[in-house]
Amino acid sequence: MRLPPGKLRNDVLREVVFPNIGIEDVRVIYGPREGFDSAVLEYDHEHYLIVATDPTLGVPEETFGFFTYHFAASDVAVFGARPRWLIVDLLFPPGTERSFLENIMRSLNTECRKYGSSIIGGHTGAYPTIAEPTSTTTAMGLVRKDELKLPLAEPGDKIIVTAKIGLEFAVSAAYFREEELRKFLTFKEIERLKRLFTFETALPDALIARPFVRGMHDATEGGLTALHEIAENSGVGFRVYADRLYLDPLVRKVLEFYGLEPWSVSSTGTLIAITPPEKADALITELNKNGIMAFELGEFTEEKERVLVKGGKEKTFPTFERDPYTELYGEG
Repeated sequence: MRLPPGKLRNDVLREVVFPNIGIEDVRVIYGPREGFDSAVLEYDHEHYLIVATDPTLGVPEETFGFFTYHFAASDVAVFGARPRWLIVDLLFPPGTERSFLENIMRSLNTECRKYGSSIIGGHTGAYPTIAEPTSTTTAMGLVRKDELKLPLAEPGDKIIVTAKIGLEFAVSAAYFREEELRKFLTFKEIERLKRLFTFETALPDALIARPFVRGMHDATEGGLTALHEIAENSGVGFRVYADRLYLDPLVRKVLEFYGLEPWSVSSTGTLIAITPPEKADALITELNKNGIMAFELGEFTEEKERVLVKGGKEKTFPTFERDPYTELYGEG
């Protein structure tokens, strides 16, 4: 069996990866687990150390440094910690221009200073076996034990979502499929989409949401189908209402052009906030005050069914079958 493009599916993780992760360590509070994008380690009597790692590849040059910071930093933030330390590996094909490295480091420095992070180590190099620029970032941060946020829900919790569904796919299409998009978008609309890459981060959303939520998740590959993982890990079900979903008009046009439903499209930067009902309105208000649009999409339920309500009819919420983003980039 060959591995499909994109993240490894959960069955491969269960069968191949998770059984081969070394010795048990009592300081590992939460290690590798489906639906958990960070590890939680014992740090001291008051704090946990949150650790996450993510690669960056297959992105436009001007976005490379931004994503090298934010992909891993977002995973730390949704567990309730501010990213404090980063280890960054930068690998390039031979012949890469020095100016590209300079741009990456300037971007990394800007984001680190904005959020109070330090790059404490890593590796850089250009090697014949590297076909395209690739980075791997490990981000770490501290969280008070009583402020740890896990992607777990209780019946009655509201599903609050920031309004970035499908943005990752649409922005990537603007870069990799510009000729196709010119069939139905103007030059200004395509340029606007390209500039929206700076919204593909859950970090500012998560830092604002921390006081209001039970847990958080970044809807990356597979988009809102991450709700299945939250439900599975929590022993609950959920109901999602299609008429509550907000899509940016340009994102909607792109998804419709490619014949895609929004539920399983890669949506990096979209925060899924698991919120007690009494705090839902306050969370939305606080996010809106800080320039982040958010809306209530549904709720978690005691019944185990996972339901999408659309046009007055109920059906099973879609699962993650394929990654349109990977296919978009792979055909580029």
